[in-house]
Amino acid sequence: MRPRSFEIGLRIGILNQSRFDAITDVPDVKVGHTTIIEGDSIRTGVTVVMPPGDNPFERKLPAAVHVINGFGKSVGLIQVEELGVIESLIALTNTLSVWRVADAMVDWLSKLNPGVRSFNPVVGECNDGFLNDILARSITPEHLFRAIDSARGGEVEEGNVGAGTGMSGFGWKAGIGTASRVVEIEGESFTLGALVVTNTGSAPDLIMGGVHVGKMLRPETIEGESPADGGSIMIVIATDAPLDSRRLKRVAKRATFGLARVGAMAFHGSGDFVIAFSTQPDRSPLPDERISPLFRATVEAVEEAILNSILKAETMVGRDGNTRLGIPIDRLTEILSGFRR
Repeated sequence: MRPRSFEIGLRIGILNQSRFDAITDVPDVKVGHTTIIEGDSIRTGVTVVMPPGDNPFERKLPAAVHVINGFGKSVGLIQVEELGVIESLIALTNTLSVWRVADAMVDWLSKLNPGVRSFNPVVGECNDGFLNDILARSITPEHLFRAIDSARGGEVEEGNVGAGTGMSGFGWKAGIGTASRVVEIEGESFTLGALVVTNTGSAPDLIMGGVHVGKMLRPETIEGESPADGGSIMIVIATDAPLDSRRLKRVAKRATFGLARVGAMAFHGSGDFVIAFSTQPDRSPLPDERISPLFRATVEAVEEAILNSILKAETMVGRDGNTRLGIPIDRLTEILSGFRR
């Protein structure tokens, strides 16, 4: 088992983690994956983040979107931005399968809501074409349905699973990562969690817990396109703090700082998107002057989630023999221990 960040002594920030250190620490939020590894060239999948309840269309939740760099093919974000609510689950997949997943989500939503003639499926993406034959468009509706059926709370699988199966980060193998933080505001405890699909970053830029690891540790070879020329990341933030869309937008913007703290630059061809939602639509939102602890929680959770997405990912060989190495844990811990000393 490859370690998570805290298991190698990386303590990100000052806030406490919640029980599972995952987005599922937000009550009733679930995560599901479908991982597709077929033959020598298919390395892809679907990940879903499920808001509370059985029918997201019936109980719309406050939501917001922040676009760090808009080189991407996501579906449904414009309506979330316009109306300030989310009415579907959030699905993540590869770039050229976005529309197939969105179409399948319409099937799923329409069965739950007979008579409704319009839905806004939300689907985000990253390009896994280095390891995956992305033009094969191997995702089917069944893959989304399996991810939905597998969704649960508790511990979340990370690394080479779901939408993260074929992804790369900072020259290494990367994938799914998650983390959470707990804050106290006006005597009440709230949880904020982040889940990421990491597919961005240049190897020399990687920072872990403030240590510029990329200066001392790089893959032996970086095959194919330079990560500095593109890449992408999808960041999903959930919280049980009562926030409206405007305040969630402010929270989503802070994910940018978490991304920067690991060394990402948001290059020209990088699609960097943040989707944030609150599970408390019926409560009055917290006042602006009280939400700074949630900003800190966002930065810390996003930073740690990205690190987990790299640490948990194992070496993978994919399309045309292309290879992404898992970051070597022994060498990494040696570097980090040296800085602690």
